[in-house]
Amino acid sequence: MPYNPQNYRRIRQEYETKYLRARDDAERRRREVELLIPEVRDIHRALSGVGLEIMKASLEHGDNEQARQAAIAALRQKNESLLQKRGQLLIAAGFPADYTELRYECPKCSDTGFLDDSSMCECMRRKLRLAGYETSGLGNLLREQSFDNYSLDYFKNDEKALRVMRTVVQTLRTWADNFSPGSDNLLLVGGTGLGKTHLSTAVAKTVLDAGHDVLYTTAVGMLAAFEAERFGNASGPSDESDVNRYYNVDLLIIDDLGTEVSNQFTVSTLYNVINTRLNLRRPTIISTNLMQEELRRRYWDRITSRLFGEYQVLLFLGTDVRRKKSMTANDKSMP
Repeated sequence: MPYNPQNYRRIRQEYETKYLRARDDAERRRREVELLIPEVRDIHRALSGVGLEIMKASLEHGDNEQARQAAIAALRQKNESLLQKRGQLLIAAGFPADYTELRYECPKCSDTGFLDDSSMCECMRRKLRLAGYETSGLGNLLREQSFDNYSLDYFKNDEKALRVMRTVVQTLRTWADNFSPGSDNLLLVGGTGLGKTHLSTAVAKTVLDAGHDVLYTTAVGMLAAFEAERFGNASGPSDESDVNRYYNVDLLIIDDLGTEVSNQFTVSTLYNVINTRLNLRRPTIISTNLMQEELRRRYWDRITSRLFGEYQVLLFLGTDVRRKKSMTANDKSMP
């Protein structure tokens, strides 16, 4: 799966380091014990020779399968006896019986990140997911906002809004569950406080957990990054120095379109991002508080025609949920 390439390279390096560190630690413990218990050193020498003896037995007996299996079984028994004796010596000296054994953080993959069938171990998938959370631009929101805790109760007094928002949530959940490089682009349109950011976060979490790379940004933040790259300064905060990621990330989420300063540079940059991603067939989710006519007045026709021609539009209805939450909290605090 197309995890963030930088995260993947970094975590692969971490696993290589962990694997080597585990072997170095085992070797250190082995030398420690051999100095204290010379008999253990003799056992280690004997154990290292068993493997060669098994290979030799296989060659000597050739096609005589019965003799070959009997010889290998005897050598395996010898190996087991040596291990048992070493364990007894270690325990007698105050060490755990497995003190000299390799100790991996993940016994399933032996700290390599991959299983015997070359599939990725779940421990590595988990690290990549967590790294994806950190590089997505959503931070703690991914831990706080999901489809499961998006409540439709705030729309229950508006039958039309409830019906529309139930469809929006289901559409976004299905879209996220079935995400692929060729998924539709989405335009989330509606007033403030209706959950556009919450549901965008829920989509991002689902897509990240499936192993894809996601980048969330505000329109202000994205355009500040391009401005910083172009002019060496920025009019707003920028968390993304590599602007190529805006073009190439598996899923780009642009929040609050319309809050940025509009000029020839920002509009041109926005067009380039939208158009390039369309050509690359890389899905984009854009949210805005502006309605269709407001978007047409603010942006080039080339932008609005793509937004309403190439994007699936999801209209958010209702009244400001954040205001309702605030009013409910105030009511509960009153004596």
